[in-house]
Amino acid sequence: MKVVSLFSGAGGLDLGFIQAGHRIIWANDIYADAVETYRKNIGTHIVEGDITAIPSEQVPDCDIVIGGFPCQGFSVANTKRSATDERNEMYKQMLRVIKDKTPLFFLAENVKGILSLEKGKVMQMILGDFRNLGYTVKCQLLNAADYGVPQQRQRVIITGVRNDVDFEYMYPEKEYGENGGCGIKRWVSVKDALKNLPDPDKPNNLLNHEYSKYKLRFNGYLGHRMIDPDKPAPTVTARGDDKGGVVVLHHYNNKRRMTCRELAVIQTFPIDFVFEGTRSSVYRQIANAVPPLLAFAAAKQFKLYKGKLNA
Repeated sequence: MKVVSLFSGAGGLDLGFIQAGHRIIWANDIYADAVETYRKNIGTHIVEGDITAIPSEQVPDCDIVIGGFPCQGFSVANTKRSATDERNEMYKQMLRVIKDKTPLFFLAENVKGILSLEKGKVMQMILGDFRNLGYTVKCQLLNAADYGVPQQRQRVIITGVRNDVDFEYMYPEKEYGENGGCGIKRWVSVKDALKNLPDPDKPNNLLNHEYSKYKLRFNGYLGHRMIDPDKPAPTVTARGDDKGGVVVLHHYNNKRRMTCRELAVIQTFPIDFVFEGTRSSVYRQIANAVPPLLAFAAAKQFKLYKGKLNA
């Protein structure tokens, strides 16, 4: 299907849709480094700029609109989040594009914290807004580890099917579990995911394979936790802001922090996917992305649709 991608970032969500056989025909993001990364690895169809300043007429017709709208205001990591946070308004741009382009389907991604924001009122407002556009809307919390991602990353996936389309979106069945069994595999551990990568402190040819020297801490907070090598990594985050550094997960040996490349592997980006920008920028691009493998699991469900598509 033809896909329009909003808030594309480095392209994790888009990459999963491409791997599932769909075609991204237009993408957009405001973050220059992420746009350069996207262009280098995925394609030149991405447009850099503020979506609020891009009229819907410049967005091509499509079968699906996808997007992980900015989530900082929704995140449980933001203790000051509220329904009035201006960053929470960006989903309205997705609403606007969906309203004007009337795709068959849409898929939106966000953090787990969106479910509890204002005691669930924000989520109900968002779902209601999508339904008012003429879509049958579903919402489900998925754990990336259940789909082969070596990371416990819970994300809300919202899907919409236009009311006149004869199709029911079904969320993907779990393929992995904490202990495996009953027809599913065991979660992929952080050690299994990273054990074959070269030592970043020794000569190697792996791109983006450098790490922050920020002092290790073990106080239990995100980014300062002891890593269990036999379990999936904790959630990769982009803690920090554009003016400063980021707080990066410990390596599973708990003697240093992960390199950019290691975090990218934890997020299931291909090993040859090259990130542009400073190390802090690269860390942030990786952390803000949807794991391609999780995106693939969600995207392949649309392949079950057998109706007429846009030419």
